[in-house]
Amino acid sequence: MSSRLVYSTETGRICPDCSYPVADCHCKQETVPAPGSTVTVRRETGGRKGREVTTVRGTPLARVELAVLARELRRLCGSGGTVADGVIEIQGNHVDGVAAELEKRGFKVKRG
Repeated sequence: MSSRLVYSTETGRICPDCSYPVADCHCKQETVPAPGSTVTVRRETGGRKGREVTTVRGTPLARVELAVLARELRRLCGSGGTVADGVIEIQGNHVDGVAAELEKRGFKVKRG
């Protein structure tokens, strides 16, 4: 009887400390941009077949903190989204709501 088990190298390297993929490692917290920078919130449609996405760039947070902030902003907007390369992407046009929430949290916000 043959096994249908298939092996995959999709996850790449695994962190020896937390056993997550190195790209999603929770034990190494790197800051993305320098602190004191301006957070840019804007609506984008490019490369998304005309669909609107609200992006947040330049947050001076570690990777884990950025993921927590993204989760809270998605919950506030009631829509989906992701964090990709230090940029928070939220589905739909939520620029005003996201900018107001970030200002309330003490970030310096620029609408782009």
